[in-house]
Amino acid sequence: MQGSIPSILISIFFVFTGTMHFLIDDFLVQIVPPMLPFKYELVYFSGLIEIMCGILINFKIFRKQAAWGLVLLLIAVFPANIYMSLAPEKFSFIPEIFLYLRLPLQAFFIYWAYKFC
Repeated sequence: MQGSIPSILISIFFVFTGTMHFLIDDFLVQIVPPMLPFKYELVYFSGLIEIMCGILINFKIFRKQAAWGLVLLLIAVFPANIYMSLAPEKFSFIPEIFLYLRLPLQAFFIYWAYKFC
């Protein structure tokens, strides 16, 4: 493995969050915007992409493609963060401030992944 400390950290983060797509799928399906079909499939697919890219970012030969994969995935799932912030009453079990903090935090994660491109 050719991973550096930064790539190992981002790898751990995305492998963990991707794994959560399979462990707390019922929760994550709730944050998929209502207009999107195949909610479970979207949750599983995005989790699989997170895991794959999170692993591949450690290998120099795949690092750039994995980083772009994460950037594109984070952009693709951003509507879920917007949906949560616009419908806080549907997520009353989450402190409302966290629903709003997810928006700039997503931008940070996009930047973090982009640094590996």
